[in-house]
Amino acid sequence: MNPTPYAAATPRALTAVSTDGQSLHVEEYGPEDAPAVVLAHGWTCSTDFWAAQVRDLATDHRVVVYDQRGHGATPPAAGPSGYSTRALADDLEAVLTATLAPGEKAVLAGHSMGGMTLMAAAGRPALRAHAAAVLLCSTGPSRLVPEALVVPLRAGALRTRITGAILGARAPLGPVTPVSKAILKYATMGPGSAPERVAECARIVHACPRAVRVAWSQVLAGLDLEAGVRELDVPAVVVAGTADRLTPPVHARALADALPRCVGLDVLPGVGHMTPVEAPEAVTSRLRELTAAYLRGADGPRTDTTPTPETTEEEAV
Repeated sequence: MNPTPYAAATPRALTAVSTDGQSLHVEEYGPEDAPAVVLAHGWTCSTDFWAAQVRDLATDHRVVVYDQRGHGATPPAAGPSGYSTRALADDLEAVLTATLAPGEKAVLAGHSMGGMTLMAAAGRPALRAHAAAVLLCSTGPSRLVPEALVVPLRAGALRTRITGAILGARAPLGPVTPVSKAILKYATMGPGSAPERVAECARIVHACPRAVRVAWSQVLAGLDLEAGVRELDVPAVVVAGTADRLTPPVHARALADALPRCVGLDVLPGVGHMTPVEAPEAVTSRLRELTAAYLRGADGPRTDTTPTPETTEEEAV
């Protein structure tokens, strides 16, 4: 029987330690001397979220994934102060320092809160030292609640208030059921998402502890990383889906305009918020393009004078 698209090889597991002593579960895949890719997952997800990218890229890349605080195999923060955009940046720095040699470059990718992690760390020494290029998937720097389209109402105070209450709800998600999968699909995925991909996302999201989900929701509700976007001065590609209700394409277009060196904007027709799972080939292809353009390839290292990939946008009419 062939492995599922979400099965990955056995990882090399290690622990990174953040500035405040928080331990972080890290996994490495692929040849140790191959071009490096570091992947940061989003809110309520885990390293499993990147399984399709790991399976593909680990054949000829060194792929690093890690669990954000309280997600997957990383324990929760010690208290409320451990949940912040500063903590996101601290943790990414710890992972980069633990997995990359001094001066070693990597392509960094973040989905949703993972993309916000890259923005939060934009001015940090470790990111400046190690980031060759970045991929920002289904993310935004601010106004997440006012711009969200989960509630089918006209934009305004009422929609913002209801959306905030839903995203910050303290109710347990409970077991994965047909009803919960339908709700998750509506809120986070495109209408044409395959049932097995909906089920996989539901399994991952429902595994996130309630207290962790609520703590990070409070951070995201007040997010303002606009300054970090302007500091993210490396080649960047932005990917979004036209059916994304959580971070609709208005965020992607604003990011593309604000990033100092945006080299691509892909708006994928019919795709929702869970781009790496819903459109794994598109996300993986962009990662391969970035590593080929900005990391050492068969013909030697690429430099900042190398022509960048052409900016493209794919969108339903």
